[in-house]
Amino acid sequence: MPELPEVETTVRGLARFLDGEQIVSVRVNRPDMRRPFPPGLVQAMTGATISGLSRRAKYGLLHTDRDQTLVFHLGMSGRWRIDPEEADKHDHLVLATRDHVFALNDPRRFGSVDLLLAPELDLWPPFAALGPEPLGEMLTPEHLREATRARKQAIKLLLLDQRVVAGLGNIYVCEALWQAGVNPRKAGGKVTMPQLRRLVPAIKDVLERSIRDGGSTLRDFAQPDGNLGYFATRFHVYGRERQVCHHEDGGTIRRIVQGGRSTWFCPVCQK
Repeated sequence: MPELPEVETTVRGLARFLDGEQIVSVRVNRPDMRRPFPPGLVQAMTGATISGLSRRAKYGLLHTDRDQTLVFHLGMSGRWRIDPEEADKHDHLVLATRDHVFALNDPRRFGSVDLLLAPELDLWPPFAALGPEPLGEMLTPEHLREATRARKQAIKLLLLDQRVVAGLGNIYVCEALWQAGVNPRKAGGKVTMPQLRRLVPAIKDVLERSIRDGGSTLRDFAQPDGNLGYFATRFHVYGRERQVCHHEDGGTIRRIVQGGRSTWFCPVCQK
């Protein structure tokens, strides 16, 4: 599944061609993806000018001059294709400006598209319950201390809870916990403030490095221009079971299952 850096990379890629441009045509090639396309989507977007693009958690947002926002989620296999050489049967939504074509391609159809009034964005249920953005100023050690206080659940699982931090996924939680030297099995309430002070900048650093690298190409993800992200070549623990830890005093990377998902960590340097 495309995670936060992949969505951020996608939004930045689209912004290069879409920001400030008028949508001259809209085509919906099927009635739904994970759920039906919004009624009136074609009428609302045709003729609208894109006034800005942004991201919230793992959602991309296309803001228009009509006080409406198109919100997209890439699901498991979604990506935007810019000026594709030929149509594809999985291009479910196609937007065109005077100079470019943008096709939302999603073979598995786990993605989604919603159309919201801009003033109601923060009240939209998927957004209303979200915690702070991990790259924003609101994610602090103090926030994590309050969110995890007295919690017996493992810190790994708490960081995946979108109510605690918005948009963090399995790859980047594993990598950040390793970088901060925190055991993913440790109860959230027992993680110390010194550990949280290492963890917050580790989260930001891992995400920022991945964004610079264009994301992590796992299975289906590619950037809008078709290029593949290469942060996956820099993983320290994710997918490295039985390999040597990159820390000099580290051990051998282990894989366990938490909450039905794999966790990779070093039992020597993550305490």
